[in-house]
Amino acid sequence: MNKDLTPYESNLEEQASPEATFSPEPVSGAEETEKRGGDSTWKAIFSDMFQVIIPALALALVVHLFLAQATVVYGQSMEPNLVQYQRLVVDKISYRFHPPQRDDIVVLDLPQMDEMLVKRVVGLPGETVSIDDGVLYIDGVAHPEAFPHDMVAYDMAPVVLPPLYYFVLGDNRGNSNDSRSFGPVHRDSIVGRVWLRYWPLDQATIF
Repeated sequence: MNKDLTPYESNLEEQASPEATFSPEPVSGAEETEKRGGDSTWKAIFSDMFQVIIPALALALVVHLFLAQATVVYGQSMEPNLVQYQRLVVDKISYRFHPPQRDDIVVLDLPQMDEMLVKRVVGLPGETVSIDDGVLYIDGVAHPEAFPHDMVAYDMAPVVLPPLYYFVLGDNRGNSNDSRSFGPVHRDSIVGRVWLRYWPLDQATIF
């Protein structure tokens, strides 16, 4: 200590000396690396999830809206060819390239119905459809229906189909809500064509 300093000045010098200065404890390089590494790992996980999940959801939405969708058979109107609770894939793209064909099994979304219906196309735009003693007539000619269906005896007066309108029936003719009750259906009400029955697996069928 400088002998020329007063006791008060001496105390000030000691307080300002390097030995009295606070020095924070340094963080080790290993701890800093571990912290940064953990943050990077979580960022990589969230980035991977974002890159995988978002495109997958977008693809599923596009497929559902424009290409295909799954549906379930409810009721007995399509027996014996389709029975209740079978699961189907509906092809929604084919009818963008050609109109519905006779004998196609289609799914309908009618505004007056609470759920979608599965029916078979039997009459095309411009045709006259009638039923005599259970036999389907197209333009006055008996139509040979090659698929199994109910041949219950009943009659239906001739119906002329306007442009873009189709006549649909259930295969179980004696127990079906179809064009005989709600009339011909417009093309816009046809969601698509039944393409695949995928459940139960032992009954899987491509139509």
